[in-house]
Amino acid sequence: QVRLVESGGGLVQAGGSLRLSCAASGRTFSSATMGWFRQAPGKERHFVATISWNGVTFYTDSVKGRFTISRDSAKNTVYLQMNSLKPEDTAVYYCAAKKKSGNYYTIDTDDYWGQGTQVTVSS
Repeated sequence: QVRLVESGGGLVQAGGSLRLSCAASGRTFSSATMGWFRQAPGKERHFVATISWNGVTFYTDSVKGRFTISRDSAKNTVYLQMNSLKPEDTAVYYCAAKKKSGNYYTIDTDDYWGQGTQVTVSS
């Protein structure tokens, strides 16, 4: 059974930093895209960042220059370093992983998803 478990969320003041981790188990994702999404209260879930098996990264415009996605394939783990946090970054952050291996850069609802971790940024 595949599991994605997020950690590292919490409460931080505006301008602060957090590092999210997502540990995968049940299969290896070293050849697949992994990523982060977020859902603010009362809103739909949105893309934040993805990283492919060979290190190609994509970010939503609102986090470019502030967030960095990385992965440790040996640990089957993906990270999201979040700096210069803003109140509008407040959301539940979800880790996701592509079922298919290879050059698939988008993650869909039928791929693997974690349960989410809350990030709250106070002003």
